[in-house]
Amino acid sequence: MNAPNGLFLTGTDTDVGKTVAAAWLLPRMKGNYFKPVQAGLSGETDSQVVQRLSGLSSDRFFPGIYDLQRPMSPHESARLEGVEIDMTRFVLPESDRPLLVEGAGGLMVPLNRDALIIDLMVQLALPVVLVSRTALGTINHTLLSLEALRARGLEVLGVILNGPIHEANRRAIATYGHVRILAEIPHLEPLTHESLRSIDHLDFPLLESMGK
Repeated sequence: MNAPNGLFLTGTDTDVGKTVAAAWLLPRMKGNYFKPVQAGLSGETDSQVVQRLSGLSSDRFFPGIYDLQRPMSPHESARLEGVEIDMTRFVLPESDRPLLVEGAGGLMVPLNRDALIIDLMVQLALPVVLVSRTALGTINHTLLSLEALRARGLEVLGVILNGPIHEANRRAIATYGHVRILAEIPHLEPLTHESLRSIDHLDFPLLESMGK
């Protein structure tokens, strides 16, 4: 398989650790970062968190298409701001490096009356990395997400697990999901660029070729 020109990083749910996974993955793929929809602009944005934790310069980060104020589902945050999210505006920026695109929430998060995050993923046509929790319930959430991705014809590169190491859940996801576990990012205290950099990948053969 030829190396893709990027990937779409999504999650099984909100707050599963997509942004932490993006900060871990971005330097390893020697990539640029793009979050097309950001909902919730108080404090650090996801792009700012990824930049701080990855240690990369600001020129590696593309501006989003829709930056919404409220930390809500994008469709509702947009509605409250009088904004209609137009799917035709979602175009990948020209990038001289592999592009990491981070989604908002999980696969079925609405963007407008007709489109979900998974529709944006189909539109952008990048292979997918799925971020999952390690805690109770993750097997069900992860297998459902994998089934939805494959039903839409999306290529799944693998799963990144985020949270306390749980061998049984890791094994179940790999076995029943027929998927690679690309990395396990444990709970890090403190969570810094240095501590995140120390986490190695388990099975990510595309990393090296993407970063060349």
